[in-house]
Amino acid sequence: MIKAKQMQRPQLVLVVDDQEINRDALGIILEDNYEILYAENGQEALTLMRENADELSLVLLDLMMPVMSGFEVLETAEKEEALAHIPIIVLTAEKSAELQALQMGAADFITKPFDLPEVIEARVGRIIELSEGRQLISAAEHDKLTMLYTRNFFIEYANRLYHYHPELKMEAVVINIEQFHSINALNGREFGDDALRLIGDEIRAFLSETTGIASRVEGDRFDIYCVHQDDYRALLKRFQTRVNSLSLSVNIHLRMGVKPWSAEIEPIMMFDCAWAACNMVRGDYQNPLMIYDEEMRKRELLHQRLLNDLRSAVDTRQLTVFYQPKYDIQCDPPRLASAEALIRWKHPELGMISPGEFVPLFEGNGLIGVVDSYVWREAAAQIARWKGKYDFTLPVSVNLSRSDVFDPTLIDRLEKLIEGNGLDFRNMKLEVTESAYTDNAAQVLDVIARLRDMGFEIEMDDFGSGYSSLNMLSDMPIDVLKMDMKFIRNIENSETDRRLVTLILDIARYLNVSVVAEGVETLGQLEILRKGGCQLVQGYYFSRPLPPQDFEKLIEREIAIKRS
Repeated sequence: MIKAKQMQRPQLVLVVDDQEINRDALGIILEDNYEILYAENGQEALTLMRENADELSLVLLDLMMPVMSGFEVLETAEKEEALAHIPIIVLTAEKSAELQALQMGAADFITKPFDLPEVIEARVGRIIELSEGRQLISAAEHDKLTMLYTRNFFIEYANRLYHYHPELKMEAVVINIEQFHSINALNGREFGDDALRLIGDEIRAFLSETTGIASRVEGDRFDIYCVHQDDYRALLKRFQTRVNSLSLSVNIHLRMGVKPWSAEIEPIMMFDCAWAACNMVRGDYQNPLMIYDEEMRKRELLHQRLLNDLRSAVDTRQLTVFYQPKYDIQCDPPRLASAEALIRWKHPELGMISPGEFVPLFEGNGLIGVVDSYVWREAAAQIARWKGKYDFTLPVSVNLSRSDVFDPTLIDRLEKLIEGNGLDFRNMKLEVTESAYTDNAAQVLDVIARLRDMGFEIEMDDFGSGYSSLNMLSDMPIDVLKMDMKFIRNIENSETDRRLVTLILDIARYLNVSVVAEGVETLGQLEILRKGGCQLVQGYYFSRPLPPQDFEKLIEREIAIKRS
């Protein structure tokens, strides 16, 4: 079997000398191990170097030649990016020329006459080996697309700046592209690469004007370690303007997080803070810059505490499910029709924690499925208890997040939960937020359709928050639209909001689905919705969310009305 090393093409070496005897001598020494090219002056040498720039492993260069000297070759090669990586060993009998050649970028020198072939072979082999090692390091050191540092090298160099130059007071900047995966999906990978390349170019231009280094960390994230800038908003605008030049028809939005200098915090932690700040403005196109401060630090600590405590909260039942009633307002008097299950967390040390604090946190960290599963179990058991206690079945809506939809065990789990509590599938409604239908829409629609075929009623939550299009809506397997409360808030005083509510109700009638209006607080809002044909409402006009024992009073009142 032939070894791989034997199959490799010999390394290519260029010998440049105006004396044929010298060229022949070097050729005889090296020809057994290398493929040799020859040139008799600097001009020929540069031509061959340019033609073979990707293949040349080494140039042996005489310094004193007619037409063009070796010094001129060195100077030219140093300036041309395509040639700068090729190592050059100079050939000279002039001791005084050796230092000058080394200062001009030569890798080594060999003195004439060539009386020790084994020394020449050793020097050539060593320089080629060192050069190839440097090229391998360089390839790993820089991101090929943007020519910025890769993450590991970036952190190493940032640490050196931090430890050896504390007087610079470097700050951490993170830049990210909003919805970059969608930009790639809609416009193609090549377009996305062009956007990344443009940002990289502008970052390198910025660094040429200040002190700092930068990295394309991964995907569409860029880290910059630089001295303090007086106006980071202007810096973000600079990068945004550059990327805007790529296309007039595609909107590419950047966001930025900054962690100001701190003597006590090393670079890797600074960039964690800057990244957290950057994520705080995710989706905020009006204010895409966040400076990390003490308030953010405290919030991060709280979030980490909540992440750490979630499992314990489930195991020790710190989480409680409250229920907010939904009333059918087309009846007189309005009739209790169903309820929505809402999670509450009473932490033993931190007290009551707002769902607005922990639900988005768990959604972002992939733990919302733990909360959802807990709510499903509690709600199913509660529906069964009320059914047994009052002979009254109250359907309850529970949240179904995007991460739940992509769980391959979802359908089996829900089926076992319904059957295990002796319920009908229509007793538990599944709320899916409008935004969940956007990415991977085909897969989401398929799962939702299968759940609906099983008998679950599907509610689209937060309808009108701006994600779905009307043509998508006609294809969505839904039974109920939940109108976002922002439409309800001002319908008594705003003609525009009343018209929007009317439009949504018309869309629902066209699709033959019911509408739930949430956030109803006044009789005036209720009457407008009733006249517009809205079927169900929930909100503080009827009741705030209640724990199960308090909710039972509403059930008992409903039963008493039916009997009277």
